[in-house]
Amino acid sequence: MINTGNYRFRSLFFLMLYLTIAKQMNNIIINIRKVQQTIKQIADDCGRNADEICLLAVSKKKPVCDIQAAFDAGQQHFGENYCQEAEQKITALKHLDIIWHFIGPIQSNKTRQISQLFDWVHTVDRLKIAKRLNSQRSAELSPLNICLQVNIEQEASKSGIHSDEMLPLADEISKLQNLNLRGLMAIPSIQQDEQLQRKPFAQLRELLTQLQQQHPQCDTLSMGMSNDMNSAIAEGATVVRIGTAIFGERLK
Repeated sequence: MINTGNYRFRSLFFLMLYLTIAKQMNNIIINIRKVQQTIKQIADDCGRNADEICLLAVSKKKPVCDIQAAFDAGQQHFGENYCQEAEQKITALKHLDIIWHFIGPIQSNKTRQISQLFDWVHTVDRLKIAKRLNSQRSAELSPLNICLQVNIEQEASKSGIHSDEMLPLADEISKLQNLNLRGLMAIPSIQQDEQLQRKPFAQLRELLTQLQQQHPQCDTLSMGMSNDMNSAIAEGATVVRIGTAIFGERLK
């Protein structure tokens, strides 16, 4: 005999779950459109072409269904911070034409997976890591796009090279045939004053100009997140890494 009470409860539970997921998917679509509009408005105000700015959706701690929803809304570039988590997502979504960016700290024992799974790595700050990525990158894959992470404010709590280390490291990386040096990345501290916020981004832009004198193929400034992308775009960002404004707050 069917327990109609349990059946109704389960039916109601799955209906509520479906509605919750559908609402989240719709929110992601709306959020992406809002972020795209914001980027265009900022670019217009700065006299820049918004098409020069890549929106990188930071999907760490977010489920595969959220990434699928963002992809369905036209988002192609996704950033992940943790190799093991990313590997599961990349495997699940391998049928999609996604461009994957690694944007977290790089552990030596994770370079093999990173070199095989990702199209971009934004956080290279040691020649040892670069050499491991180069040697472990499959010859069947195109060269791995690399950004050097610069600790632009020389904060003890953050990774990255100092400004005077940039050119020597870039020169060595440019010799590695399975890597494609593309530019610089930084994560400045958040400031309430806009002029203070723009200062480190301007410094990174100046460093890119120096880098281009010896490595003219470098065209990327990966800088700016949900709270500071206005200042980053105003100072020349070509990649903005946006998570919260697209997917909402993350689980701790």
